[in-house]
Amino acid sequence: MNKAAGKKRFRLSYEQKNALRGYTFILPWLIGFLVFYIGCLVQLGQFSLLDIKIDAGTGVRQDIFVKFQNYIDAFTSHASFKQTLTSSIINMMIDLPMIIFFSLFVALLLNRKFKGRAVVRAIFFLPIILSSSAVGDAINRATQLMATGVASSTSEIAEAGSVSVSYYIQLFGDLALPESVLGYVVDAVNRIASIIKSSGVQIILFIAALQSIPGSLYEVAKIEGATGYETLWKVTIPMVMPHIITNTIYTVVDKFTTSDIVSLAADTYQKYNYGLSAVFSITSTLATCIILALIVYLLNKRTFYYN
Repeated sequence: MNKAAGKKRFRLSYEQKNALRGYTFILPWLIGFLVFYIGCLVQLGQFSLLDIKIDAGTGVRQDIFVKFQNYIDAFTSHASFKQTLTSSIINMMIDLPMIIFFSLFVALLLNRKFKGRAVVRAIFFLPIILSSSAVGDAINRATQLMATGVASSTSEIAEAGSVSVSYYIQLFGDLALPESVLGYVVDAVNRIASIIKSSGVQIILFIAALQSIPGSLYEVAKIEGATGYETLWKVTIPMVMPHIITNTIYTVVDKFTTSDIVSLAADTYQKYNYGLSAVFSITSTLATCIILALIVYLLNKRTFYYN
């Protein structure tokens, strides 16, 4: 009786088994984070409080404890830190919704059955896998052309006798479209190359999410007479919301790791200003964590988890 009661007492529920599988899946990453990354973070915090100098003759490192002077210098006397940090955050906030929307839109298209679907999927993800210099140069060239596309296209198309891009911008302005919205749309067009380049992983995750939605939900929606638009907002979007959170986290981290603030920290480190470089890294990391916490908190309020 006691053995049977003990077995019954320690029997895991279905939710607990799923949680255990999840923890088992992330266990290698968790071990690596605790063993390797935590020590680097602690050392980074120590460097931010020191003025580190290396003697050119002997190569001996001298650590001078300066408390928070590096932080004060970064926010008060450094020429470009605040501007670079602000522009990195703004660029990330502009790109984030466009990348998520574009990835979901493309995933909805690629999830349909049509001839050559596998080839089209590979085309969208191939630049991410290859990451070759030729692909990178081509995308950078396209980005440069699109960055000046509004001005150059206006003059070139006007010379050809066609309607210029500025005409459509003026047309939307005449329709009383708010300048902030109009500026966002124009900026989105200029960033289309960067958006496509940054959406490969997100598209794959969204396709996996769409394929995991039970077909019975769509059958019920069809029986109830729901339109395609209603099915999208009442079935598809709620079911992929957990993956929207995952893609949001991935996109924010990815945009910050390739942002100007990271380049500034690397350049400062190469100039042997280790303390100031550590401050830049810590500040950008904290900014990333705060933005992620806020976005995930807001999205979690509208997230439905289907078991």
